[in-house]
Amino acid sequence: FEHIEFRYPTRPEASALKNLSFSVKPGETVAFVGPSGAGKSTIFRLLLRFYDPQAGAVRIGGTDIRQTDPAELRKRFALVSQDAVIFSGSVADNIGYGREGADRTEIEAAARAANAHGFISKLPQGFDTMLGERGMTLSGGEKQRVALARAFLRDAPILLLDEPTSALDSLAEAEIDDALHRLSAGRTCLIIAHRLSTVRRADRILVMEGGAIVAEGTHGELMTQSGLYAKLARLQFLEGAEGAALLRGAGA
Repeated sequence: FEHIEFRYPTRPEASALKNLSFSVKPGETVAFVGPSGAGKSTIFRLLLRFYDPQAGAVRIGGTDIRQTDPAELRKRFALVSQDAVIFSGSVADNIGYGREGADRTEIEAAARAANAHGFISKLPQGFDTMLGERGMTLSGGEKQRVALARAFLRDAPILLLDEPTSALDSLAEAEIDDALHRLSAGRTCLIIAHRLSTVRRADRILVMEGGAIVAEGTHGELMTQSGLYAKLARLQFLEGAEGAALLRGAGA
């Protein structure tokens, strides 16, 4: 991202991103943290070319993404969001949507990688079980594992994670976090998170506020500073055992 300026067409008076610049190395995991409205989701929307910036450029491999066909550009990404998208169709159809032409062996392998094979095999017709719109018969954790299996099957070089565990209980979060660790291996990974527990293992954390980056570092580095990241961490964790351990581990 090079000196990005962006305003949404519906709110031209307000800057969503202000002279934003950062770079991500191939294979690096970078997390974006900050309050709602800080501009985190806007970064993903620009990457996927749902919008183009009014100034500056977004480049991948040195090429301005505006020079790339949007459909070809989006093949480089796998997106796992907070609200897993489930279509009307079978479990296999939902996973297979990740890559056209995938066979059943590949679909089942993706499900295993996503820790989804176990619960799918217990469904009435297994992978052929029909799911209604939005997957109402599945729990939140099960829907996320189907979405993760789809991302494994897609096998894209850049992984975008938008709060993938924020609405889950601790057990489901642990299973999905395990799968996410495998999915992110060897890929460039960008994570949006409000729950700071999600981003502690990131190579770098970019702290955003008001459409700009206000701090950058590892979890441990940021926790030793009296800035926004440490404040957010304390607000979330200070009263719990996990928070106490977190703060001790950071030397705070």
